[in-house]
Amino acid sequence: MSKLYDSRRRFFGHAARLLAAGVVLPLTRPALASLPNARQLAFEHTHTGERLSVVFSLGDHYLAESLKRLNVFLRDHYSGEVGNIDPQLFDLLYGIKQELACETAFQVISGYRCPQTNSRLRKSRGGGVARQSLHIEGKAIDIRLAGVPLSDLRDAALAQSRGGVGYYASSDFVHVDTGRVRAW
Repeated sequence: MSKLYDSRRRFFGHAARLLAAGVVLPLTRPALASLPNARQLAFEHTHTGERLSVVFSLGDHYLAESLKRLNVFLRDHYSGEVGNIDPQLFDLLYGIKQELACETAFQVISGYRCPQTNSRLRKSRGGGVARQSLHIEGKAIDIRLAGVPLSDLRDAALAQSRGGVGYYASSDFVHVDTGRVRAW
């Protein structure tokens, strides 16, 4: 093993331990993504046009700064209100990405919804929006993946057996949530 490889391996191992301990290091995003057990997701928001690629955890340790960025990105795009997204939702999305062996960014149709937005959508759409939607709790997201058939995305979500999966073929999205396991 070369000295360069050994020294790089030690550096990244040490950096991962410090991050897991909550120490913030000024690592670049590419360096962070190359750390062992780095879990990364990429998103495009269909309503705001924003894009985000973020390492959200190292193994089982969520990165607080990344979760804050994700909360802002997945805010209620109608009101601008920022909610707290359940980190297990990112685990679910990561599992879907792994199942599909896909590097494509998730296209986000809806993330967090404040109660007022949810109520307004429920009244204006005449159905399809639950009164006690898990979007209000930051536990649901409506998504699609460019180039991936919607039925494949649904099947990958169902294979996770980690929450609810709604298939909305006519609206071109799949709903996933961290509630009880169910499908519609």
